[in-house]
Amino acid sequence: MSRITRDAMADRTPNDKQDRKKPDFSNVRSGSSSTAPSPSGAETTGGTTYVVQSGDSLSKIAQRHYGDAGAWRRIFEANRDQIDDPDLIHPGQKLRLP
Repeated sequence: MSRITRDAMADRTPNDKQDRKKPDFSNVRSGSSSTAPSPSGAETTGGTTYVVQSGDSLSKIAQRHYGDAGAWRRIFEANRDQIDDPDLIHPGQKLRLP
């Protein structure tokens, strides 16, 4: 039977899962890869853009996208820069959906 010396043990490559180094992902950042500013100057948080269709209302859009017609205020507040009256939106208008 052969005896393994301490030096021979140090030269072995690790083949046990516990001996292997795990990758370091501490410097990975999440979020958007774009550095371009959003159209309103505020940073977007993963919202989408919706183009208003004929017959749409904020409550219909909210029902379709959030499952809650009462969430129309979220859309209105996110688009205050282009909507003065929540009852007056126009086909072709591009709205941010937070």
